[in-house]
Amino acid sequence: MPIEYIEPVFRPPSEAQSLILPVTNGCSWNKCTFCEMYTAPQKKFAVRDEKQVLAEIQRVSERMLVQRVFLADGDALALSTRRLLTVLQAIQQHLPTVRRVTSYCLPSNLKNKSVSELQELADAGLKMVYVGAESGDDVVLERVNKGETYASTLSALHKLGEAGIKRSVMILNGLGGRTLSVQHADQSAALMNEAQPEYLSTLVVSFPLGDARFKQRFSEFEPLDQHGLFVELQRFITQLELNNTVFRSDHASNYLPLKGTLGADKARLLAQLQQAIEHPDSMPLRQEWQRGL
Repeated sequence: MPIEYIEPVFRPPSEAQSLILPVTNGCSWNKCTFCEMYTAPQKKFAVRDEKQVLAEIQRVSERMLVQRVFLADGDALALSTRRLLTVLQAIQQHLPTVRRVTSYCLPSNLKNKSVSELQELADAGLKMVYVGAESGDDVVLERVNKGETYASTLSALHKLGEAGIKRSVMILNGLGGRTLSVQHADQSAALMNEAQPEYLSTLVVSFPLGDARFKQRFSEFEPLDQHGLFVELQRFITQLELNNTVFRSDHASNYLPLKGTLGADKARLLAQLQQAIEHPDSMPLRQEWQRGL
């Protein structure tokens, strides 16, 4: 391979056909108690050597035809604008067939980036970022040690939108457990209504390696069962007032795959959820073995 990877490497499902180009290793925050993506010792956060990244772009140009690039790892936008521009300009120069560049984005990493800086990144090829909002409720965010608030996430989403960078936002169904389910759904919907993102997806919170780390801060957490997850998602979607947002709830963690555009398909999506709530046996729900992450 022309690129040196430090395993494990993660990318969004929609980036399956993209070249994964790591510009950082790990996640600069890496304290969210629900996330185990970058907890391995070798994934300690570090900025990759710029010369190495540029050399890898050159090697890729000699061996591969690339149309999409995903900048890894957990938050490429932790890099300075200058370093990001250097990488994006190298992609434009050596990989002229690339149509779009994307990355994950922590809202806090945009605190010191201006809209004009983000516009520079957009002009250089950064077309979309994936923002793990997880929840719009400040209590839930504090319990899971997200390091963000409703206000910090909204500020970042507004900046990105003003700069012309598309936003794909993720909300975690069930993150508040039984006790915080209602406010999690309500505040998450309020956040999305204010932000009006281009893309929105929901995943189900899950703990493949166990929930001991999660419960250190959220000891009273009681997970929602399948029925509870559907009820929470129904409450969330009911309150959404989105103009033209592509919605996906088809990640492997979801019991009921849902796809549509909000608001055009809102009534249909809610009808599917109502059917799943009232008559789950009549719906094409995923079995537990199909939800392996």
